[in-house]
Amino acid sequence: MKIASWNVNSLSVRLPQVIDWLNQSQVDVLCLQELKMESHKFPQEAFQEIGYHAVWSGQKTYNGVAILSKTPMQSVQINNPHYDDEQQRLIAVDLATDKGALRIIDVYCPNGSELGSDKYTYKMRWYEGLKRYIQEQLNAYPNLVLTGDFNIAPEDADVHAKYTGDILISPPEREHFQALLALGLHDSFRLFEQEEKSFSWWDYRQFGFKRNAGLRIDHLLISQALKPHCTASTIDKIPRAWERPSDHTPVIVELDLQATT
Repeated sequence: MKIASWNVNSLSVRLPQVIDWLNQSQVDVLCLQELKMESHKFPQEAFQEIGYHAVWSGQKTYNGVAILSKTPMQSVQINNPHYDDEQQRLIAVDLATDKGALRIIDVYCPNGSELGSDKYTYKMRWYEGLKRYIQEQLNAYPNLVLTGDFNIAPEDADVHAKYTGDILISPPEREHFQALLALGLHDSFRLFEQEEKSFSWWDYRQFGFKRNAGLRIDHLLISQALKPHCTASTIDKIPRAWERPSDHTPVIVELDLQATT
């Protein structure tokens, strides 16, 4: 089973690219972030035509998350019950597999804007709520994938040397990421030998992608029960080179699981 995550930075703009990528990659599940569209405008039929079921939660102009799957999804959860939030940043589903129920949680974590700002405080509180939710979910679902745009580069190896900001890499942000791992999750990308300077996001400005001056802030975290079944974790940089791309590119994990219906 291939599970992917992609912050598309406006699904209305990037829909043809998402369709093309799905047709090429044939992933079993694709988690999307930053839909930037209201729920009633979600292009469900476009995904149905190429064989994907969809669940989503949209929001005008900002945020929005969705999960696409080749097989039906159950037990849909929209937003974190442990954090009251008007912003649409979390959606979770169950998939039936040959190794039991698989819980997939798709998140678009707050950016934080700048250290000390109200948005940074919101990010810290949002992560506290996320930790409570994930701890609860892990107790119910041994097989769990937490994925999305975390807006945190967890280690210096995930940051280009030319990056001059302090947001996304501050110690409190990284502590929140480590707190998720401490619950029993694993950064699937770091389970394998990877090329140096492997990133998932590049600024549109100053030729960030051409210079490979990026950050790895899109992650696929897997539970301990899934670790023995993880066979690969990669970043597909190709869509970032397309015309009018998202500033993020898809990240993919491969698990030795088979979906059932």
